[in-house]
Amino acid sequence: MIASPRIMGILNITPDSFSGDGLMKEENYVDAALSQAAQMIADGADMLDVGGESTRPNADPVSATEEIKRTEPILRALHVRYPDLPLSIDTTKPEVARIALAVGATLINDVSGEKADPEMAKLAAQQGAFLVVMHNEAQANKVENDVVVGGAYEAPHYDDVTHEVIQKLKELADRAMSMGVKAEKIILDAGIGFGKTPEQNMKLIHEIDKIKALGFPFLLAASRKSFIGHVLQTPPDERLEGMAAIAAVAVMRGANILRVHDVRFIARVVKMTKFLVKS
Repeated sequence: MIASPRIMGILNITPDSFSGDGLMKEENYVDAALSQAAQMIADGADMLDVGGESTRPNADPVSATEEIKRTEPILRALHVRYPDLPLSIDTTKPEVARIALAVGATLINDVSGEKADPEMAKLAAQQGAFLVVMHNEAQANKVENDVVVGGAYEAPHYDDVTHEVIQKLKELADRAMSMGVKAEKIILDAGIGFGKTPEQNMKLIHEIDKIKALGFPFLLAASRKSFIGHVLQTPPDERLEGMAAIAAVAVMRGANILRVHDVRFIARVVKMTKFLVKS
């Protein structure tokens, strides 16, 4: 599943996604999600990430029951329609992940960082699922909001953000393995956009190769995020050029998975970048 690089299409089954693409706004959100998934696959998505709760700063919390109600029918339908397509569940709740794995998901994408529920790693180990471990020291009350570009974190101080993220990711990977997750099932995520300044996010992207030295695949989730908006001074739906630049650098630095909204465009950027790198 993790030959390099892979495109992960985002399906937000929410009414309040920061990027404005939440499918719960549709009258029949299941059909809307399946239609969007079909288009993403046609456009070059290698896998899909399904989430039922927004991770934007200060988003309203969602109960596990509601999250399952949003995601379970879509994951089930996707697995029936595309049985060989890798499916990911974007959740911080083990009970949501358990249902998702039962209906076809094979990857747990948990943004909790060191606050992750230990049951999540145990579940991944029991089910043989892939587990994304992410660096996340964000504090929701440490956000400055801008009406156009979105929130900017008042980030923790880092003497060297890449070094400290690497150390924390190693701790998180070791913790997951101590709970039974096999090393080959672990994927790292530097937590781009979570509790970091635009400059810190850019440095981490530029130094993906250093994070990769830990020996695990790397997932980059930067699509439409506010740090791009802060550089370009654009709202979420006008950040495609910024993400294209990031995708090209990420491919050159060895990223294995790019989690994106705009599959067709970024898939072409990845293809062209791979060609340039090999030439």
